[in-house]
Amino acid sequence: MAQALNWNSQNLTHGWQRGVTAFYYGLGFSDDDFNKAQIGIGVPLLDGNLCNVHAYDLAKEIARGCKTASMIGLPFGVPAVSDNITQGQEGGNASLPSRNMIANAAECVVSAHSYDALIGLHHCDKNGPGFAMALARLNYPGLVVSGGSIMPGCHKGQDISILDVYDSQASAAVGAMEQSEADQILKTACPGPGGCGIAASFNTWGIALEAIGLMLPFSSSIPAIDDAKKNECQNVASAVKNLLEQNIRPRDILTRKAFENAAATIAAVGGSTNGILHLLALAREAKVDFHLQDVQEILRKTPVYCNFAPRGKKTMVDLHHLGGTPVLLKHLLKAGIIDGDCLTVTGKTLTENLSGIEDVILDQELIAPLGQPFKDYADIQVCFGNLAPGGIVFKVSSMQESHFSGTACCFDDAKAVVEAVEAEKIKPGNIIVLRNLGPVASGMPEVLVATAALAVPELDGKVAFISDTRVSGVSHGAIGVHCSPEAAVGGPIGLVQDGDPISFDLLKGQIQLEVSDSELQQRRDNWSLAPVVHSRGYLADFAATVSQAHHGCVSKALIQTCE
Repeated sequence: MAQALNWNSQNLTHGWQRGVTAFYYGLGFSDDDFNKAQIGIGVPLLDGNLCNVHAYDLAKEIARGCKTASMIGLPFGVPAVSDNITQGQEGGNASLPSRNMIANAAECVVSAHSYDALIGLHHCDKNGPGFAMALARLNYPGLVVSGGSIMPGCHKGQDISILDVYDSQASAAVGAMEQSEADQILKTACPGPGGCGIAASFNTWGIALEAIGLMLPFSSSIPAIDDAKKNECQNVASAVKNLLEQNIRPRDILTRKAFENAAATIAAVGGSTNGILHLLALAREAKVDFHLQDVQEILRKTPVYCNFAPRGKKTMVDLHHLGGTPVLLKHLLKAGIIDGDCLTVTGKTLTENLSGIEDVILDQELIAPLGQPFKDYADIQVCFGNLAPGGIVFKVSSMQESHFSGTACCFDDAKAVVEAVEAEKIKPGNIIVLRNLGPVASGMPEVLVATAALAVPELDGKVAFISDTRVSGVSHGAIGVHCSPEAAVGGPIGLVQDGDPISFDLLKGQIQLEVSDSELQQRRDNWSLAPVVHSRGYLADFAATVSQAHHGCVSKALIQTCE
C-alpha cells in the first residue's frame, strides 16, 4: 500500500487528542483539509538584508502552490544573519552559529508539528546549508528553493558586484583609487533583492544543492527579481507532492556519490571554501562516510571550468542568460566531472534531468570549452601538516604557483590586519596568520575585511593568509582557512610566532611550520591555554557543542563521533 501523503500530520489531525484540532478549525481548515499533507516552509526572516528581504513573499507563493496541489503550506520563521552587514563586527560571530540554529529550528518546528515535508528557502549564505542539514537529520521528504541572485550593479557602463565594493575600498585606503570613485561603486553595486551574485558562499551552495540533488533544476540560477522565480515557487509543491507519493527521502538522495558530485561541482565553478565546510557538515548529518581527505582527492583532479568572480568577472545572472545551472551541470557531466546516475528531488536521475538541456554555446566567456579548462586543478585545495593536523582549506584563484613559502605575521584581530596593510607593515612574501577566531573561540566569523585588504596591487598574489576562521567566497588571493584544530583548543596555529617560516604545496597537499619539533614542544609547554568565556548566550551554547572545522562544525552533542 502506498504511503499516505499526510503520513505524519495525521498523527495530529486524526490523533488521539481531538482537542488540538480546535486550533486547525481556527486557522480556517475545512473537514477535507484534515486529510491533506501539511508542508512546513522554512523562511529565513530578515527584512534588514537584501538577500532575505523577499523571503516571506516567496514563501507565500510556495504556500499558494501547495493549495493548488491540494496540500497545505505553512510558512515558519528561522533565524537569519547577514554575513555582509556583520563583517568585521561582533555580529560576525553569529554567522556560522545561525546555520546550526536554522537546522535546529527547522527540525524543531517540522518534527514538533508533525509536518509531512519541509521546503527550505535559501536566501543568504547559511540558509540553504541549515535547511539541508535539517532535511538530512529529519529524513522527511523535502527540498531547498533558492531565493535567487541579486542583479549586477553598474559603474561606468560595466557590471559590478559586492566584490568590486571591497576591492575598491581597499584600493582607496592605500591611495590606488580616489575615495569618491570607490564610494560611487559602493552606492551602485547592490541594486535590489537577492543573494550576492558571484561565486561566493550563497551561489556556491545553490549550485552545489542542484548538483547533489536537493534543489530543483534551474532554481539556483534564476535571479531574485525575475518573474521565473515567482513561477518556480508556485510550482515547487508539485515536486514535493511527487516526493511524498514516491516516498523519496533526503538520505535516498544524499549518497556518497552525490557528495562527490557536489564537491567536484564546487571545484569546477571556482566556488567558495564555505561550500566545503557545509558539505562536510551535511555528510555528518546524513551519516555518509565522506571526509576532508576525500574532498582533497576530488579537488586535486577537478579542473576549473567557470570564470565567475572572484576568479573572473562573471555573475550568476550571466549563467542564467546562458540557460541556467542545468546547462553548466550538463557540461560537467559531458566532461566526466560528475556522475549522472544519482537520484534527485525530481524523482529522476541527474542524467534524466539534463537530457533535454542544450549544450553550452561557444561565444561566451563564463564556461570554458570541454577539454580547455581555465585551470587544470581546483582553486580550492586542502593541505595537512604540522600546522594543520586536521586540515586547512585554501582558496588560491589569483596565485600562479601551487606552492608558497614565507614568514609569519601573527594577528588575533581582523581589523589589525587592515591597519597593518594601510601602514605598509605587510610586505610581499609575508604569511598573515590570524588565529583565535575559530568555532569555539569566536563562532568562526568571516574575515573578508582582512583578506580584502590584501587585494591591493602590491600584495595581491604575493602574500598568503592562514586562519582558523572563515572567509567569504568574495575573497581572492592565497587564502588558507578552517585551520583545524583551532588555536583555542590547542591547535598548532596558536604556537606560530612572528618571523616563523611557513610553506605549503597545494598539489602535494602539505603545509609545514618550519620550526623544530623540540622548539614547538617548548612553546607548547610554556603555553597557557586560556578558558573560552562568551558573554553572548547563543555563542556560549555554540562553543560548548561545536566540533572542529574538518567535521563541518556540526554539534558534537548530536554527532558524538565528531571531536
